[in-house]
Amino acid sequence: MFYPFSMNAEIDVTNIQIETSRLILRPFKESDIDDFYRYAKVPGVGECAGWPHHESVDTSKMILDKFINEKKTFAIVEKESSRVVGSIGLEPERCDLPEVFSSIKGREIGYVLAKDKWGNGYMSEAVKALISYCFSTLGYDFLLCGHFYDNYRSERVIVKNGFVFLKDIMYETVMGEVKPTRLYYLANPLKKINL
Repeated sequence: MFYPFSMNAEIDVTNIQIETSRLILRPFKESDIDDFYRYAKVPGVGECAGWPHHESVDTSKMILDKFINEKKTFAIVEKESSRVVGSIGLEPERCDLPEVFSSIKGREIGYVLAKDKWGNGYMSEAVKALISYCFSTLGYDFLLCGHFYDNYRSERVIVKNGFVFLKDIMYETVMGEVKPTRLYYLANPLKKINL
C-alpha cells in the first residue's frame, strides 16, 4: 500500500554553494537571465524534464523569479566559461510512497542541462555533489529521482549515482501530458534506514 508523502525535508539554497572540479552549484541570480534563456529556449531541453522550451525571455524571467523566491533550485555554473548551463533542484515529492517514507525526511532531485553540454558527465557530477551535501551536511534520510521512460540520458545519471528503482508512476507535466515515469530512491548510507 502507498501513502501520501508528507515529510519533505527543509531546504533553503540562499547561502549554499557546492563546488566540484568543473562546476559550481549556487542560488540563481537575476543576472543569470541571459544564460538561463540561452539554454531554456532550445527545443528538447525542457521537454526532457516535462516543461516546454521557453518561447520568450519573459517566460524565462518569470521562471527565474520563481527559482529565486522558492529557494530550492541551484544554478549549475560551468567553471571554465562562468556560464549557467543548467539547474538542479530539491523538489517536494508529488506522488504516493510506501508507508516507510512517511516518518523520514527527504526530497526529489530534478534537473536540466543545456543541450550543448549533454554527454560530458556534468549532470552526474552535479547530482553526486548534491547527494553528498544532502546526506552529509543537511542530514536527509533519503533522496528520490525519476525519469520519463524514453529519457535514457537521465536514467544513466540516476543509476550511475546509485539510486535504486522504487516504482513506475504516471506523471502529469506542466504541459498537461501524462507520461510514464520511473521513480528511484537512495537511502543515506550514514544512517541506518531500511527502505
